[in-house]
Amino acid sequence: MPALQLPQVAHRFVEVDGLRIFYREAGPGRADAPVLLLLHGFPSASHQYRRLIDALGGHYRVVAPDYPGFGHSELPADGGWTFDRLADTVEGFCRALGLDRFTLYAFDFGAPVGFRLATRHPEWIAGLVVQNGNAYEEGLSDMAQGLVAENREDEASRKRVGALLTLETTRGQYEGGTADPAAVAPEGWTLDQHFLDLPGRHGIQFDLLYDYRSNVALYPQWQEWLRQHRPPLLVVWGTGDAFFTEAGARAFTRDVPGAELHLYDTGHFALEEKVGEIAPLIADFLDRTWPAAAAAAGR
Repeated sequence: MPALQLPQVAHRFVEVDGLRIFYREAGPGRADAPVLLLLHGFPSASHQYRRLIDALGGHYRVVAPDYPGFGHSELPADGGWTFDRLADTVEGFCRALGLDRFTLYAFDFGAPVGFRLATRHPEWIAGLVVQNGNAYEEGLSDMAQGLVAENREDEASRKRVGALLTLETTRGQYEGGTADPAAVAPEGWTLDQHFLDLPGRHGIQFDLLYDYRSNVALYPQWQEWLRQHRPPLLVVWGTGDAFFTEAGARAFTRDVPGAELHLYDTGHFALEEKVGEIAPLIADFLDRTWPAAAAAAGR
């Protein structure tokens, strides 16, 4: 049996608006290789995609940045961070790397960041893979609706939001809703918590969690974008997600009737338990949709 070939993954930094932004990148080195941009969720970073990069990076150019104040990226000196500012940074990151045509993988926080990019630059989007990344009010669980309603001026609210930054909650996001918690590697939540607990990191997380309501306000705009552009769309979803419900996954098919929907008996971080099933779906999706998107873009 021949030895298995894994891609060589590069770990680099690029400066965007004065911040050192960390990213992981792998690929076959061909200019015509499909490009997949992986946008991570809360409270994680690009390390959540390590196994997916290993699975796909030998055939496709795969790029995964850490947002400012997440993972290995530099912590901004100022406060007042919003999802608009995260999108500004990721937009600058794409420009710095020359990423002007890619399939977007949007998970959790990656959905509001990614949909902002899509509405700003529809020509950049060759296709969408959405995994437990919400864009519909019916997809918000009671817990998520409670977060949207939180008031930062209220002390009890700050305690509730602060509880989202604890190890118990971080671990619960990984193991909750899974069919087999033993399939979830503990490095995920322990590494996330390490970064969350670094000096100054709670500030940007509080900013973003209280700004989550801004995403809900933009849902109609994103839905209109989906109806107007009808991008190739693959939806993969863990149905045991405590934040984003199955109804949110099914709602995408309403605005993009040709969307491909796959539901899994797992939790929020669906790749932890189901990467062996999801990675081949993404590979097949890229193989089928990238040539047509490239031709439409005149490439």
